[in-house]
Amino acid sequence: MATIVVPKEKMVEQAGTKFEPGEWVEVTQQRINEFADCTGDHQFIHIDEEKAAQTPFGGTIAHGFLTLSLLVKMCEGRSIVPENTVMGINYGFDKIRFLMPVRAGKRVRAHVEVMSVEAKDDNRFLIKNAVSVEIEGEETPALVAEWLSMVVAA
Repeated sequence: MATIVVPKEKMVEQAGTKFEPGEWVEVTQQRINEFADCTGDHQFIHIDEEKAAQTPFGGTIAHGFLTLSLLVKMCEGRSIVPENTVMGINYGFDKIRFLMPVRAGKRVRAHVEVMSVEAKDDNRFLIKNAVSVEIEGEETPALVAEWLSMVVAA
């Protein structure tokens, strides 16, 4: 699905827009190991397959922050922007909850719904998206979040 472009005057009316689920992204052990190296978080539950197999998880799991970081890829093309957008800025989160660990080798994808759009002025819009990360074959999502973006138009 492509990003939806609307006239600036119609931005605040976009609350409630729901997007198709994103593409599946595989969370491989290599990706987990690289994230551990990047962040310095080498806790055994993420990188030691033998020791992690002895835990209730039965194997290694992705860092919660790795799953969160994958939102950028998983939510690609699932947004509302005004015409003549100059840039979008990650503005933060109002809520993040890690509900279920993602086992190495599982695939995840995002579900996105626009919760609100607030006009800060004629050219800046604060967008709050509800995001849920589905784990293939699991009922409980990996995480739920309220993600904020500031979009600036010319």
